[in-house]
Amino acid sequence: MLEFTFNFLDDLRLAVKEVICDNQTERQKYEEAIIAITVDESLKRYCQRIRRPDFWGGESELLVLSRLCRQPIIIYIPEREYRGRGNGFIPIAEYGLEFTKDSKEGKKRVPVRLLYSGKNHYDLLI
Repeated sequence: MLEFTFNFLDDLRLAVKEVICDNQTERQKYEEAIIAITVDESLKRYCQRIRRPDFWGGESELLVLSRLCRQPIIIYIPEREYRGRGNGFIPIAEYGLEFTKDSKEGKKRVPVRLLYSGKNHYDLLI
């Protein structure tokens, strides 16, 4: 099972790399992600790093994946971190909500819900 998970994550990472680093025409569709990426480093350096299997994605990659997969994604933080109390979760970022009703079968797409744990670490909320 873990092998499948890592292969799947590698596939997602490489899909982002192809769009952002290998296809100038496609790259233009993801201007928000490019801006966020190039705040901290050059696009060339980013493209070198994302090729490595130990690369960890963050907000920019989630934005690209949401659009690329036509999948809504919602990021949460624990309520206690935001308000100092509580046991729930608070949404802090939403990507691709325009795809919630955008499936070929006409069914509503359920957002992927991720818990942000700091330093580009995300866990799936079930």
